[in-house]
Amino acid sequence: MKNKIKKGKITMAITIAIACFALTLVMFMQFKIVNETDITAIENMREAELRTELANWKSKYEETNQKYEETVEKINEYKESKQSSEETEKLVDEELEQVNLSLGKTDVEGQGIVVTLTEKNEEEIERITPDDLLLIVNDLKQAGAEAISINDQRIINMSDIADVQEYIKVNGQRILSPYIIKAIGNSTYLESALLGNGGQVDRLQKLGQDAKIEKQNNVKIGKYTGDIKIKYME
Repeated sequence: MKNKIKKGKITMAITIAIACFALTLVMFMQFKIVNETDITAIENMREAELRTELANWKSKYEETNQKYEETVEKINEYKESKQSSEETEKLVDEELEQVNLSLGKTDVEGQGIVVTLTEKNEEEIERITPDDLLLIVNDLKQAGAEAISINDQRIINMSDIADVQEYIKVNGQRILSPYIIKAIGNSTYLESALLGNGGQVDRLQKLGQDAKIEKQNNVKIGKYTGDIKIKYME
């Protein structure tokens, strides 16, 4: 009986010793781990975490700022688009006005000359023909005339000056003497083109026709009232 008690005490003592040894060993290992731990590494870990957090906030800021810049850019595009539309509309209007001027579809006025041809009904004097008027128109164009009319019929590129049954027709409309030709341009150049050597007004005067030229600062020429028809161009 005593031997069993003694044996039990020995076993308990050994167990306690082993437990103490194990505890001591664990404590020793913990102290060793603490001693071997690099404080700088811990600080670096915290710094890395802060950097990561800062990077996240920076990323969010950049994303928000990008959206803001995109919104501002769109607003500017809308404004520029509106201005561009207004400018485009203005340019189109200006181009349309120039086209109408070129086509003779607009009333115009300005410096120029007025040629008056009064036909004399005398057998020995040649009558004024459509060719005479056409030659005068061509001379005026070469002298820089910007607009021309004959008896208020606006002359355009498609105008016809024809002799029909001994009557002159311009743009299909019959006209009678006196033939009044208006031209807008440099009045000195226009006058010189018709009165100079070989000029058509000078020639008609020498033939005995009543032809005169008057310079004016405010020559008014009405627009072409007919239809402009294109048959062959596509």
